[in-house]
Amino acid sequence: MYDVVVAGAGPVGLFVANELALSGCSVLVLEREQDPHPPLRALPLGLRGLNAGSAETFHRRGLLDAMIEASGADPRKIGAAPEAVEAPAPREVSHFAGMTLDAADVDTAALPFRLPSPAMEGFMTSLEAVTTVLAKQASTLGVEVVRDAPVTAVSQDDEGIVTTAGGQQYRARWLVGCDGGRSAVRRLAGFDFAGTEPLFTGYVAQVTFADTARLPLGFHLTDNGMYLRTPLEGHLGMMDFDGGAFDRSQPLTRGHLQRVLRLVSGTDVTLDEVHLASSFTDRAMQATTYRKGGVLLAGDAAHIHSPLGGQGLNLGIGDAMNLGWKLAATLRHTAPDGLLDTYTSERHPVGAAVLDWSRAQVAAMNPGPNAPALRKLVGDLMRTAEGTTHVYRRTSGLFHQYDLGGGHPLVGRSAPDLRFEDGTRLGDLLHTGQGVALDLTDDRALHGAAQKWEGRIHYAYGPVRDSLGLTALLLRPDGVVAWADLHTPEPAAFEQVANQWFGTPSS
Repeated sequence: MYDVVVAGAGPVGLFVANELALSGCSVLVLEREQDPHPPLRALPLGLRGLNAGSAETFHRRGLLDAMIEASGADPRKIGAAPEAVEAPAPREVSHFAGMTLDAADVDTAALPFRLPSPAMEGFMTSLEAVTTVLAKQASTLGVEVVRDAPVTAVSQDDEGIVTTAGGQQYRARWLVGCDGGRSAVRRLAGFDFAGTEPLFTGYVAQVTFADTARLPLGFHLTDNGMYLRTPLEGHLGMMDFDGGAFDRSQPLTRGHLQRVLRLVSGTDVTLDEVHLASSFTDRAMQATTYRKGGVLLAGDAAHIHSPLGGQGLNLGIGDAMNLGWKLAATLRHTAPDGLLDTYTSERHPVGAAVLDWSRAQVAAMNPGPNAPALRKLVGDLMRTAEGTTHVYRRTSGLFHQYDLGGGHPLVGRSAPDLRFEDGTRLGDLLHTGQGVALDLTDDRALHGAAQKWEGRIHYAYGPVRDSLGLTALLLRPDGVVAWADLHTPEPAAFEQVANQWFGTPSS
């Protein structure tokens, strides 16, 4: 019997598996595809953006350098200079419904607790790059992956979960469905999936056509939809507001794609050849809960939405980082009561907010007499300092705050990357997947209390280059601040919060 079976060897499934294996759990990943390198994951159709929050997540597991290298990105455009004293101003801000924003308009004074870090910005990558890095880590950690194994049945009993895949049965204590928007695990386990139906069919394609000058680079809203042409050779995106009518079981022929392109672009451009193509919609649906007995959902299995704003991959990585350590602690019998329930209570609102962000963009792009007025209004608001800053906070992945209680404004937020005098960063201390107790007092006031959770909480002490006025911090394994103090820390206060997140101490 495995501790956990994970369905899906994409970025989210591999990230969950690695988090569990990092904590010593036995993990089996079942993947329906036989090919570990399907063409849709490679450039150009596999193009994705990692936001700054996801870059920070990879930093905290020691994988950021590998991700940057695999993505062909420039680390100087992602992180702060190694000796930077202050956090640099944001370099990029995401778009909203194709309306771009100027990072110079971000009000940095409204972004408190920022410190220089190797992960200050997001960067473009591909699904192939992400899965390659995570698959290598999975192999290192001893994660077993079985391919050509689509899940066809799921049953639960008192001893755990039996998953049938590829004609074989696999038993585990837990099953995590990370098998995409049409998740078999979600359907077979009986999760409710609720939301809104689509307004458009979207297409991405790699094509060859001669008259490229007729389709300028960039994001173009038209009277009949949208088209996007990226600098990647032959890479096109299109949105046809047909109510999501295209049947995905039909082949994506050159003739069909050419008709859609001519419709949305208002040109008679001719496609000479279609090398690869895929379709999607803006259907926005979410599981009403992310757990049902011993079955959990993460990534697109838990929520689907249009790719506008590029938040799908980042949302799934956030799910995986939140879930992994909680499920591992549950398996090790060190989790306090209700810990695993906080996965749904924390991540469901985040998913719902992303779905609404996607719906709002679709509403602003929908052809008709009202959308242009809406775009003008939203555009005017976004181009203010407050509006640009709001979009940056919503899309960068660095500023979400879980409702964990506690008086300090950092509680529930991602911890700033404090840097010790020897150059070690707070993110470096999270590589092992433990929590971190950071003691910045001269007399190491928390040493005795933190030692009670040895093996679950890593104790570290200062000094640091910029303490932001803090004297102590307790971080969860996902880097979220569970407790912070500005005064002489009380061990009893620390122990109360440590009990809440790390269970009864071992000594």
